[in-house]
Amino acid sequence: MGKIEWAMWANEQALASGLILLTGGIVAVAGQFRGWQFAAYAIAAGAFVCLLEYPRSKRAKGTSVERTGQYCFTVCVKSFGPLTRNYYVRAFLHAALCVPGGFVLATVLGCVCLGIASLIYLAAAIRGEHWEPILPRKKEIRQPGGSVANPPQNPPPRPPPEMRRKRVDDVEGAAYDNPIPVSD
Repeated sequence: MGKIEWAMWANEQALASGLILLTGGIVAVAGQFRGWQFAAYAIAAGAFVCLLEYPRSKRAKGTSVERTGQYCFTVCVKSFGPLTRNYYVRAFLHAALCVPGGFVLATVLGCVCLGIASLIYLAAAIRGEHWEPILPRKKEIRQPGGSVANPPQNPPPRPPPEMRRKRVDDVEGAAYDNPIPVSD
């Protein structure tokens, strides 16, 4: 069995919780709920979490698939260095961000989800994982026809190699022997 990469799960959980926190904050501010100031904070916290968590990390196996339009967010997150690369920092940051949103009913679900993401990031940090950016690789330009040494001579369907007739050019020094004598 393979090793579980906890950071991948934490990233998805944190991104979803940021969206839930943002949505709950918008609902609470628009509805003028009691304590709507906490909901306004939840909008800012949810937007920050979404921006921080949108770029995926490179997986240890190397089978990472980046999100659409992730490159510009990756450059921003990468520029903060160890503050965003270290999962201990992310775990404690998410834990601190989720507390004020718990005072308004519309943002409680987002806060609980962000707290769970914080715990998953803590598990990832304990296991020694860290954030690595997915940067675009240079594409190799392949020359057309470079992989085929001799193109096929016969049109398809082609018989297997052992069933093909030998061409006279391919046989060295052999001449065709007619088994039937020619009469004059």
